[in-house]
Amino acid sequence: MRPSGRAPDEMRRVSLEPGFAKYAEGSCLARFGDTHVLCTASVEEKVPPFLRNTGQGWVTAEYGMLPRSTHTRTEREATRGKQSGRTQEIQRLVGRSLRAVVDLPSLGERQIRIDCDVLQADGGTRTAAITGSWVALAQAVTRLGLPKSPVREAVAAVSCGIVDGVPVLDLDYAEDSTAHADANFVLTASGGLVEVQATAERATFGEDAFQELLRLARKGVAELFRAQRVALGLE
Repeated sequence: MRPSGRAPDEMRRVSLEPGFAKYAEGSCLARFGDTHVLCTASVEEKVPPFLRNTGQGWVTAEYGMLPRSTHTRTEREATRGKQSGRTQEIQRLVGRSLRAVVDLPSLGERQIRIDCDVLQADGGTRTAAITGSWVALAQAVTRLGLPKSPVREAVAAVSCGIVDGVPVLDLDYAEDSTAHADANFVLTASGGLVEVQATAERATFGEDAFQELLRLARKGVAELFRAQRVALGLE
């Protein structure tokens, strides 16, 4: 029995609330159980120096955890003067995941900055950030009023792991901290793999176990894609 009482292939309760932030061109409060991440998208009519005069746009992301998003207070990284390796890894992952589904030339010479602020963490903050950020991005692009949307398709992410020998979907912190192996899957609505992060924590795992984790991930993201469509009023 999982600590939450869920079945092995059962997601936590997922909520994607669009338009949560008043001033951002796009925003979404993503809730995966007790993990809550505020994702905002800001449009800038400029691009990084390496893209100037290329006619191509850019999508980038920043990620951070609020001081009391966990059981004990964590000092702000701005106070320490530098970001942790984990923070840099996650924000690069969010940026890569979104760029994978955006036609950057169609965006024109403008940049969309995604900010992911973890309000409360209970496992899976990066997967919630990616899933919610796509909703914020889609809103921001719609407000640009371009002839054709640069967003080719949806992207979402979910975690899976092996806990007490059983492959399970959408780990919370209690499971993530004791898992024998854990993985994060980033997939597109058409079934493409954007990124897979799979790690043996306490014991190695075989190809069959990996295929089961991938099966669980595909089931989970199917639910997330529907939640994204509902959030945007597409169904």
